[in-house]
Amino acid sequence: MTDRQAEEITLLDISEVASFADYFIIATATNARQMRAVVATLTKELRGDGVRPRHQEGESDSGWVLLDYGSIIVHLFSPELRERYNLEELWREAKQVVRLQ
Repeated sequence: MTDRQAEEITLLDISEVASFADYFIIATATNARQMRAVVATLTKELRGDGVRPRHQEGESDSGWVLLDYGSIIVHLFSPELRERYNLEELWREAKQVVRLQ
């Protein structure tokens, strides 16, 4: 199970600073295998609740995957790309709701 658990999960409320979504979920996967497992598990579990992504970008091997669920957008990064793009800083005006290490 540990290979499917994302790390450093942050939930940002962007509803006051963006019109295209309400929340960003930003998380880290330490390698491509873990990223594929997280994406597969998330997609499968939400599909079971009748929720499907509107759009998906990126590939696990690239170090970044975006899942667009409309009001919620999930960004899953490798550690290197998460540090490079630093979405928490880019969206610093958003309200941080949760941060799990």
